[in-house]
Parts: sequence; structure tokens; C-alpha cells
Amino acid sequence: MTTKQTKTDVVLIGAGVMSATLGSLIKELQPDWDVHVFEKLDSAAQESSNEWNNAGTGHSALCELNYTTELDDGSISIDKAVDVNEQFQVSRQYWSYLVKKERLRHPESFIRPIPHISFVQGEDGVAFLRKRYESLLFNPLFKDMHFSTDHEELNDWFPLMMNGRDKSEAVAATKIDYGTDINFGDLTRQLMSDLETQKSSVQYGQSVDDLYQNPDGTWNVNVRDTVSGRQKTYRARFVFIGAGGGSLHLLQKTGIKEAKRIGGFPVSGLFMVCKNQEVIEQHHAKVYGKAKVGAPPMSVPHLDTRYMNGKKALLFGPYAGFSPKFLKQGSYLDLLTSVNPDNVFTMLAAGAKEMPLTKYLIQQILLNKEQRMKELREFIPDAQSDDWKLVTAGQRVQVIKDTEEGGKGTLQFGTEVVSAADGSVAALLGASPGASTAVSVMLDVLERCFPERMADWEPKIKEMIPSYGKELMAHPDLFDKVFQETADILKLKEESSHQTVSNQK
Repeated sequence: MTTKQTKTDVVLIGAGVMSATLGSLIKELQPDWDVHVFEKLDSAAQESSNEWNNAGTGHSALCELNYTTELDDGSISIDKAVDVNEQFQVSRQYWSYLVKKERLRHPESFIRPIPHISFVQGEDGVAFLRKRYESLLFNPLFKDMHFSTDHEELNDWFPLMMNGRDKSEAVAATKIDYGTDINFGDLTRQLMSDLETQKSSVQYGQSVDDLYQNPDGTWNVNVRDTVSGRQKTYRARFVFIGAGGGSLHLLQKTGIKEAKRIGGFPVSGLFMVCKNQEVIEQHHAKVYGKAKVGAPPMSVPHLDTRYMNGKKALLFGPYAGFSPKFLKQGSYLDLLTSVNPDNVFTMLAAGAKEMPLTKYLIQQILLNKEQRMKELREFIPDAQSDDWKLVTAGQRVQVIKDTEEGGKGTLQFGTEVVSAADGSVAALLGASPGASTAVSVMLDVLERCFPERMADWEPKIKEMIPSYGKELMAHPDLFDKVFQETADILKLKEESSHQTVSNQK
């Protein structure tokens, strides 16, 4: 039986990095607002934000080749790379502010310096990487990038990958020393714990089953305790749906017109995890390659040094898998129940257009361990099967919608905010770069949903994020300043080779 309504200013659905970031920003900008967080599981960051379900690269496009595309004329477009890097710098600034204010108390547990490397094979790959390097070389956001085709130099960068490699093989790599490894699970848990100290209500084991808008523009949010089954209704002025793969269903329940003709396609990720500590210690970098033809951008292969609970780990992947679930702990009916009269033709159009993706997923699902090891050996020629085990990572739900550029049923690769015209509700859909750009994305939510308050909030935002409203690429001195300051505060500077000088060939 539903109890009486509880009034609140803000409801955040999901205890992942997006809700945690938005809640943190709101309490900084409007500390008197009442904030309620509801999470279906029993603790924060158990799905997409979890360290085992998230790449943790600190996506800044330093090494991710899918953010720099080769155009028909042979030139390299760096627009996406610059945009992602700009957004990551915003996140760094905000995290630094919270550390300085002792709102985040242990930066070393969620962010570490580590080289970011791009790696390619074959003459065509080498030519592409050289052009990419030359396109980024003098951009202030990509300072001190080094390019090499020399096997001996590459052996210094990643000996594990060069041992046993044919010396005649054409390979190349770029390296930037000031990349980062980020444990977004730890970061999320710290943010959520801080929210609780800011007189916010963070409740676990609470499933949001329905929500609907009242005539006055507020939202009734129906919440069910997953153990007792007791239900309660919260009446909120603003609702954010940050439930990862669960966001699409809740967005559809809102009935807002902006949610129509949007679908989702789930892709699961699997990683090979190294069990041999001697092998793990031979590699210290995040090395990204090129996605195979037909593979989604989120399936870019990478050999990843990670730190989980302070312990060094080594992962390779992701191998794509398929499950109709939208969350690891979701339902096998998720995909089917997400199709409705509003989006069925969009979904059918996507199915017809994405045959290469379907073929790729089928091929990936049918791989056995030795076939997966063959892909791993393109990175580590001497990899031994007994040293590696397969681990299932998180579920990602790619957005499908109608666009002017791609037409009906276009599969989107990225992070997307959907918000109502009146600003009373917003949802986050999509995947990578996701967590790395959380602060920029949540500032976008605030700008969309609270435009009348932005002028009053702007001085505080600029205190938290000195570059707010500016492109760091166009202000290299400001970039150098905030980069060095954040490196100091986040305890990255000692191991970072970033210098405040222009690139040199």
C-alpha cells in the first residue's frame, strides 16, 4: 500500500557516477535543496560505474583512435578528440576542487598517472597513426606526444608487447606520459558518501517503478523497497534518470515527447584478465589499437594496466558479447520491453542498417578461448593461455534514434542527454566516453534544466572549474595553469612528464 507523499526538490535515480556528480554539483550550487537518491542495488557503483565494468581510461582522447577519424580526402578529423579532451579537463578541475575542499579525501585511490599509448600494425596502420600524430602535434591539449616506429624504442615503452615480435613487422605507436587510470567505482562511492554528509538522502535497495508528471509540473516518483515491498511516493520538482542501462525504460515511462522514437541496443563486454603477477609487472601503460571492421567503437582493443583496490591488474579486450539485458543484473526481457509503438520503426530500421554489427557480434559470441588468445597475441606475441582468464564486464546500451545525418534508426556511439522542454526531467543514455566526461555532461543538464539560475550559479561554477565557458585549446596558458594545479592537487605531478612548453617534433 502506498504511503503519503514526501516532497523533495530533486530525485536522482541510480547511484552511478552521473547521479553522484549531479548531486555533488547541486549541493555545491544550491546547498539548501533537498536531494534524494534511489538505487535498486545494495550499494553505489555496482553497474556501469564499477571498476570491473568500466574501462577506467580517463578518456581524454590521448590514445583512443576512434576519436580521430580518417576522412575521404585522407585528412584526419580531430574535432571529437579535442571535444573529449576538453570535457575531461573539466572533470579534473572539479575533482581537484572537491579534493581541495576535503570533500574527496583520497584522490590516490581513484586516479593515478599512467602513459597512454596508441598502437598500430601494418603499413596502412602506420600511415594512419603518423597522420594522426601530425594532426595533433601542435595542439596544446596533446602536448609532448611522441611517435615511433623503432622496435628498440617501442621495447622501452612496452616490453611485454615487443617480446617475441617479428623485427620486420611494421608497427608504430604514439605515447603521452601524462595519461591517467581512473577507478570510477571508488570515485563514485566517495561522491555518494560525501552527498550523505551534505544532508542528502541516499537510499539503497529502492526500485523506482514508475513516475508521472503532475499538473503543476512536479513529478510523482513511485519507489518500492526491494526487500519489504513497501511503496512510497516522492513529489519532486526535478528528476534525473541516471540508471545506466535502466534509464531508457524509465525515460519511456515519463511520456515526454523528447523520449519518442528512441531505442537502445545492448552490447556486453568481456575481458581477458591476467593471473600471472610476473606478467602484470612487465607492463605499465594503457595501449589502444584500432577497432576491427564492423566493430562498434566501444570495442577498440586495448591492453590496460589498471589499479583496483590499490592492486595492479592487467586486462585485454573488450571482446563483444550479446545479452538482451540492459544491465548486468537486469532482465532478459529488457530489449523486448523497450520496443513500443513510438520507436518500433526506428528499431527495425536500425536492424536493417546494422548488419555488419550483427555479424561482428555473432562472430565474437562464437569465439572460444584460443581464438580470443589469438587476438590477444596481436598485442602480446608470447601470451600464454594459462596466464589469462575471461571476465564478463558491464552492459552498455547504445542509443538508436532518427537523425538528419544518418536517417532513420541510426545507432549512436556516445553519451546523450535527453531532457523535457520544461526542464523538469532529464535522462542520460549511451556509453563511452561517459564517466570521464561526467562533470561536463552534468553541467549540460543544469544548463538545460535550470537556465534561469545559471547567471546566479556562474561565479561558483567558475570557482570550481576555472576554465568554465572557455575552450582550453584556444587558451594554452590557462590550460597549462589548470593542468599543473590539478596535477598537484590530485597528486599526479611527480610522475607526470607534462611540460608547459610547445610540442617539438
